[in-house]
Amino acid sequence: MDNFTRTYSVLLGVIGLALVVIGVRSSWQPGVDDMNAVLEADPVVSNYPYQFRVVSFSDGVATMLTPRSFDIPAYRFLQVIYPNLNGLREDDPKMIAAQKALVDAQKRSMDLIEALPEVDSVHWVLDVRWLADHGIANPTPF
Repeated sequence: MDNFTRTYSVLLGVIGLALVVIGVRSSWQPGVDDMNAVLEADPVVSNYPYQFRVVSFSDGVATMLTPRSFDIPAYRFLQVIYPNLNGLREDDPKMIAAQKALVDAQKRSMDLIEALPEVDSVHWVLDVRWLADHGIANPTPF
C-alpha cells in the first residue's frame, strides 16, 4: 500500500471513529433511562396503550412525549388505540371515559417524573413520529 492510500485510510478511519463517538455521546442519557424505568414500573402508566416516555433531560427539565395537542383532537388518537371507539361522537360516554383515562395516564406520568428529586419540571412535546406511524396527520409546528 502506498503512502497516500495509507494516510487516506487512516484519516477516514479517524473521521469514522469520531462520528461514532459523537453519536454515542449525544444519545447517551442515563438519567432518561432511569426516568423511563420509573414510568414502566407504574401499573397505571405502563398498562396504558400509549407509552409516555422521557426523551431528554437537561437543567432540571424532563422532556416527555405526548400524543395530545390543540391541533389534533384527542378522539382521533383514541380511535387508533381503541378501535372500538371508531364512529362514536366526542360526547359519547365511551369516548368521554377514554379521554379521562388518557388525561389520567398523562397526568400520572408527569407526576411520577416531577416527583424525582432531580426534576424541576416537565416539558411536553408532540409525538409526531407515533402519530404519523399511525396515520394521524400532524400540522407542521412553527
